[in-house]
Amino acid sequence: MGLTVGRRTLLAVICAVAVASIYATQPVLARIGSELGVPAARLGWIVAAGQLGYLAGLAVLVPLGDLMDRRKLMAGHLLLTGVGAALAATAAQAWVLLAGLVIAGLFAVVVQTTVAYAAALSTPGERGRNLGVVTSGVVVGILGARVAAGALAAVWGWRSVYVALAVLLVTLACLVLRTLPPDTRSDHATYRQVLTSLGGLFRERLFVSRGLIAFFLFASFGTLWSGLALPLAAEPWQLSTAQIGLFGLAGLTGALGAARAGRWADAGFASAVTGGALALLAVSWLAIGQASWSLWLVIIGVVVLDFAVQAVHVSNQHLLTMTHPHRTSSVIGGYMIFYSLGSALGATTTTTVFAGAGWTGSSILGAAFAACALVAWASSRRVVSKLPQVVHNPTKGYI
Repeated sequence: MGLTVGRRTLLAVICAVAVASIYATQPVLARIGSELGVPAARLGWIVAAGQLGYLAGLAVLVPLGDLMDRRKLMAGHLLLTGVGAALAATAAQAWVLLAGLVIAGLFAVVVQTTVAYAAALSTPGERGRNLGVVTSGVVVGILGARVAAGALAAVWGWRSVYVALAVLLVTLACLVLRTLPPDTRSDHATYRQVLTSLGGLFRERLFVSRGLIAFFLFASFGTLWSGLALPLAAEPWQLSTAQIGLFGLAGLTGALGAARAGRWADAGFASAVTGGALALLAVSWLAIGQASWSLWLVIIGVVVLDFAVQAVHVSNQHLLTMTHPHRTSSVIGGYMIFYSLGSALGATTTTTVFAGAGWTGSSILGAAFAACALVAWASSRRVVSKLPQVVHNPTKGYI
């Protein structure tokens, strides 16, 4: 069937806006804590609230994509994510904010339904490329949210961030229904059967190995982006929220630089790309850890880290959707459970470690997570080597 450029772009934008509803808190954590009376050591839980909602959504909502028209499911989830963003925007107490973020996170799993939709509409030879483009929207949302949130908060306050998100989410829900084709299911599986199938994935070595890599990968990612604002706002830099948000541009540069990872995966190099990118991830923390005296080293480290994260993430999803082409929603949803747990772990531990050991301690933590991901990859190489590969041949097409 294939995807047109316009539809592929819309899917990427959906991913960007939906995931931004989870990560937009990070550059404005200090302002939220000050206004709502949240102690510094507990600020990580504001980020974790969205991640925990996301985790629940991955388990109970994403599998619906293997039963229902994904187009309608995407529109409904976008609207409900907007409800969570609106609740966060109007919160007068911390628990109301947390409730709004949990709701937004719960339905922000529209990201995974969108990725599964893109994979289902792709031909085998273009799946990696399409996943690379659509999942780049996820990274744009995660990192671009920092830039936009920092700028909006500097002018209109942190609540304006969630007002803008709510408006965008409702607009995208309307566009989904008007511009995307229906996505009907040909089988008649029940919700219980789909959940049972999802549980069965956790007994597969390939799935578990990719999941463990994702767990440690995003724990390292979360360690950086949930904690970086703390040393940048402290001495000697004392940067504003808008200035801190600009560091998202460095991460965005690195992540978009990994857009070709999907093409490399199509060519049969997914495992090699994963190993090399994880090595870069570990090395990037040597530069990131120098935040006390060099912002340029931090910027270089951020570019390398986000390049590595995106390359690994695309390669992982390519392998899993290639292996399970008829249940892409379930396999991506299950894989992203590991992602959500890892991100929540990074968010909660980095602020705690920073309070006791400074940014050096947080950097050691991030590097340790990266090393664990590299070990998980090395342990799974034999499993991946037994998989059939979709390889491009200039004269014979994809074989």
